[in-house]
Amino acid sequence: MWLWLVIGLVAAQRLWELGLAGRNTKRLMAEGAVEVGADHYPLFIVLHASWLAAIAVFTPWTTVPDARWMALYVALQFGRLWVITTLGRFWTTRIVTLPGAPLRTGGPYRFIRHPNYVVASLEILVLPLAFGQVWIALVWSIANALLVAWRIRIEDRALEERRG
Repeated sequence: MWLWLVIGLVAAQRLWELGLAGRNTKRLMAEGAVEVGADHYPLFIVLHASWLAAIAVFTPWTTVPDARWMALYVALQFGRLWVITTLGRFWTTRIVTLPGAPLRTGGPYRFIRHPNYVVASLEILVLPLAFGQVWIALVWSIANALLVAWRIRIEDRALEERRG
């Protein structure tokens, strides 16, 4: 029961975020924003969907999650919300840059250059651990680290001119 509740909530959250990101992307593009690195974007969708699917498929449905790992996962949601609210209308799941728009330097961006990737990476590690799935945590964390490293290089190049 817990497994399906958690998987359902995480899936619902991700779908809501994709909707929000899509609306923000559409609005930014209408204002003259440019998307870069679109080629790798589907890999992130596959990564996140397969991560949740792997947890669902390989975890016995009667597994009770470890409360400490779940508490950490819940705490990470506050970090995710902090990033989304800090970026506001500029938050997307794609690399979309609006020439001339100032970069956000408040919120978690005061402390970390790419807080969204830190939060998402920790989520990918922590949720499977809550269900005792160490191998899922390791395999998907490695795959995510490779994708994120690629994405950060693309994003940093795209934002270079706006950093001044």
